[in-house]
Amino acid sequence: MLKFLPILLAIGYGIVMYRLSAWRLARELDEKSTELADARLRHLTAQMADVVELPRIKVHIYEIEPVNGLAAPDGRIFITRGFFNKYKDGAVTADEMASVIAHELGHVALGHSRRRMIDFSGQNALRTALAMVLSRFIPGIGPMIANAAMSMLMARLSRSDEYEADAYASALLIKAGIGVQPQKDLFTKLEQLTGAHGASQPAWLLSHPKTPERIAAIEANEAKWNA
Repeated sequence: MLKFLPILLAIGYGIVMYRLSAWRLARELDEKSTELADARLRHLTAQMADVVELPRIKVHIYEIEPVNGLAAPDGRIFITRGFFNKYKDGAVTADEMASVIAHELGHVALGHSRRRMIDFSGQNALRTALAMVLSRFIPGIGPMIANAAMSMLMARLSRSDEYEADAYASALLIKAGIGVQPQKDLFTKLEQLTGAHGASQPAWLLSHPKTPERIAAIEANEAKWNA
């Protein structure tokens, strides 16, 4: 039993750290967010709410400058002030913003936040177990290899979540009469909007799929559903 104690502790640590992180994030979001009041975006979210049979899809603006969307662990949906400013400046259309909201709603509907807690706890346990085994054969380097392996695993799981949320958003946008073209158009703008250059990193270390791969997946779904 004692030999499994480090693994059990790693699982417990993962659960505690996830819940602590979620609590801190919720408190910050409470302090730094306001409800979205834009009439055009509210009209589009009302169209999507009708599809999923919700009274409304409530969206908040998170008062930070980086361009991003966020599905909080408690189910709330946020777009950042920086992203909203891009919309107000005309760099992003209302339909493109609606695709972001649909994507974040996908994360909520598919339970990705809850899954991340399970994944994070399991990865801590696997990291600990792998480090224990590898340290017997390559002392000092074993934990480094275990950390690298878990980083790649976490990135792969994150990319899977993004593809699922993209597919959910595509289906919702089509049923709401908005279509997937705004979703694809936004992806072509994202690197410029965010200043990110993910193509310079190895694909297996990226937490989000590369833009051409995301667009290809959307088009494949669109073709399949139309058929």
